[in-house]
Amino acid sequence: MSKETTLEVLRRAADDYGFLAQLADDTPRALEGYDLSLDEKAALSNGDVRWIENHVGKLDKDLMTWLKCRLEQEKW
Repeated sequence: MSKETTLEVLRRAADDYGFLAQLADDTPRALEGYDLSLDEKAALSNGDVRWIENHVGKLDKDLMTWLKCRLEQEKW
């Protein structure tokens, strides 16, 4: 498990709207190249705030950008 890599993805999503869009359209492809466990990929893909905060700590408003977007989507 890589706490730093998970936070890196969340930071990039907050700062790079192109990456945010890629996460929304094709999360597996957007996460290619990141050294993430299957659990981390699943949590990021599903917008699992509880799992992420349990593993990396409390997220601030900026780091929640992608997760809020994911939870607002209606594609599951």
